[in-house]
Amino acid sequence: MRLLLVHAHPDDETITTGGTIAHYVRAGVDVTVLTCSLGEEGEVIGERWAGLVADEADQLGGYRIHELDRALGVLGSNPPRFLGGAGRWRDSGMAGTPAALNPRAFVNADPDEALSAMVSVVREVRPHVIVGYDPEGGYGHPDHQQVHALVTAAFDVAGTDRYPEAGQPWAPQKFYWTVTGENQLRDGLAAVAEVPPGWRMPEEGELPSVPEGEVTTSLDVRGVFDQKRDALHAHATQVTVAPSGLEYALSNNIVQPILAEEQYVLVRGELGEPAESGRESDLFSGVLDYDADH
Repeated sequence: MRLLLVHAHPDDETITTGGTIAHYVRAGVDVTVLTCSLGEEGEVIGERWAGLVADEADQLGGYRIHELDRALGVLGSNPPRFLGGAGRWRDSGMAGTPAALNPRAFVNADPDEALSAMVSVVREVRPHVIVGYDPEGGYGHPDHQQVHALVTAAFDVAGTDRYPEAGQPWAPQKFYWTVTGENQLRDGLAAVAEVPPGWRMPEEGELPSVPEGEVTTSLDVRGVFDQKRDALHAHATQVTVAPSGLEYALSNNIVQPILAEEQYVLVRGELGEPAESGRESDLFSGVLDYDADH
């Protein structure tokens, strides 16, 4: 079985799907992470690497390749892949910022070129399951929204493919959005025992979540929680893990729980067998392994 996760910047893969990656690697699934920019416009935590930011040396993207490689090594997946090759498209920054006007920004990519690059990866990897973002891209970042548009189109285009060897139908069978349910976020924040100095709790609505009824699938990643936390440590320019080991913060110093359950919305394909919760508990539930059969 093969799993493809498409993310916008280095660190997105660990924050939202790190447990999923480690869980399925442990289960013997071939896991590939495709990242669409180098995260050049990110803010750097601490002083050691502060000079790498876009307004100074503009070397942060290269360093974040290193961080991504380390994080995926911790999680056990295949080495990182980049849409169009590393550095083809640049981090767009947030909407309305000067970075979004850069001709090389991912949000300004030629639609046909970007989709062709995405479809090429899907056809090469031939994943049974693909993970991307919802239309808002989680928190409204233009690069996340661009990922949503491209990976949705690529899933549908790849559905016309066939196995060249056996002439059997081939297509990715399920497509998910990675999300955080509102109850999961609420309970995770309620469990925060101590806010580290200089950090703060989020205000109402400040962290993205989706209505509980939209969540179709919940994956228990407690068995690989330590790997997920260690992979977060690898993204040290972007993420700080709390002393408790149960929370983290980005450069905004807002406390967020490291979730031991990763949630999804199935948007293509058929739901598999529900668990006691009434939700799927396995992204591969109901998936057919054509490679094994042919």
